Amino acid sequence: MTSSAGRPIRVLIVDDQAMVRQGFTVLLGTQPDIEVVGEAKDGEGGVARAAETAPDVVLMDIRMPGIGGIEATERITTANPDVKVLVLTTFDLDEYVYDALRAGASGFLLKDASSEQLAEAVRVIAAGDALLAPVITRKLIAEFSRLDDRPRAPLKERIGDLTERETEVLALIAQGLSNGEISRHLFVAEQTVKTHVGRILVKLGLRDRTQAAVFAYESGLVRPSGY
Repeated sequence: MTSSAGRPIRVLIVDDQAMVRQGFTVLLGTQPDIEVVGEAKDGEGGVARAAETAPDVVLMDIRMPGIGGIEATERITTANPDVKVLVLTTFDLDEYVYDALRAGASGFLLKDASSEQLAEAVRVIAAGDALLAPVITRKLIAEFSRLDDRPRAPLKERIGDLTERETEVLALIAQGLSNGEISRHLFVAEQTVKTHVGRILVKLGLRDRTQAAVFAYESGLVRPSGY
């Protein structure tokens, strides 16, 4: 897979540990469809380097001195909504990951992931086709949504803008299903699903499928269960 422009996927690595940055650079450097275009040791540097290098994907550590990964993620995605941020974390239920998703991150990955998992994660996030590690991501989103006590009424009202089928597709997105899986579940063409997903994002003012999943939980459309 390459970017939509037909070139390698451009990746920026932001982590305060030099060995982590170097390790990821080496691992991704072996992939013909991925190009590491820069590194940064903190959030502030990450924001600056993202503006300089225009990456497709940013590998973002959460816990860094100074400007952390959450604020850096928000700044980067606000400045350029086309940039996808893949959060790096040590624990699969890191307390800050949910905040990073709400700040604009498109998914997360454990730092001990294999080289194959890392490369595939970059490709998935760059494509924007499906949630990364949907089982773990669903557990994380559901848990933090359950603990979140903010009022849901405004979000419920926004769901009213969706058609019945779009609401159904949104719920399936929140369950971690890809477009292909949704098409098989609903017995419709995959292109039809893509059209529904696009309309959902536009109507709800969301940037990608991950934010759509977060919205589905926060609005109460999908309730945490079975975790």
